[in-house]
Amino acid sequence: MKIGFIGVGHMASAMIQGLLHAGYSERDIVVHSAHQAHYEAFAQANGVIAAKDNLSLAQTADLIILAVEPSLYQSILTEIKPAITTKKIIASVLTGITVAQLQTALGVDMVPIVRLMPNVNVAINQGMTAMQGNTASLPEARATIRGVFEKLGAVMILPEDKFSVFVALAGSSPAFIYLFIDSLARAGVKYGLSKAQATEIAAQATLGSAQMVLDADQSPFDLIDQVSSPGGTTIAGLLAMEEHGLITSVIKGVDATIAKDEQGS
Repeated sequence: MKIGFIGVGHMASAMIQGLLHAGYSERDIVVHSAHQAHYEAFAQANGVIAAKDNLSLAQTADLIILAVEPSLYQSILTEIKPAITTKKIIASVLTGITVAQLQTALGVDMVPIVRLMPNVNVAINQGMTAMQGNTASLPEARATIRGVFEKLGAVMILPEDKFSVFVALAGSSPAFIYLFIDSLARAGVKYGLSKAQATEIAAQATLGSAQMVLDADQSPFDLIDQVSSPGGTTIAGLLAMEEHGLITSVIKGVDATIAKDEQGS
């Protein structure tokens, strides 16, 4: 299956990196964007195919992924429409553009259209992707998309009205987690560790803790109890963090992210 990317910005680059890491052939990935020098240099650097225009990309690719500025989706769908058949799958990672809007802009019935919301961790095959599609995308097209994106991490089918929540919990949260790791590391520096040492310790602890949550039957709060001995160091640290509003700060950050995403859509 050939996968075409219209747009080679940060998210498209992350997805392509993940696909190559997962074993996809460079010759099965086709790219094009508005800036010739950029997409040709990207294609050369990564060994993938550069299409001369969006239409030729759509003619070549079985799965066409829109990864451009949201304002461009109508003109691009108009451009590629002559190449679109029911055997093609159109996937969009465009923020704020619904499946219904894509369907209307394309104006072709029975073409599978799937909206995707991956996070940047797809670059290392540890991503989290939300997906939803139109009626024509059931069930084979969704299975095809899911098979591709499960090579990049976990996939969850969500209704579109929950995509803004997903943006906060998965799309923006890597930045929140980087901040937490950096904060832990700075505390380590305060007590004599080098920044590199402290960052490695904090990052590895975060990685292991996340895997523990995914593997465990208990809730994260149950796991907290397992680490917190009566009168011990961990409970002292937890209470100090909560005294300064850790939980409230995290929720407020999610609130602000959702509000901004909904405003943009």
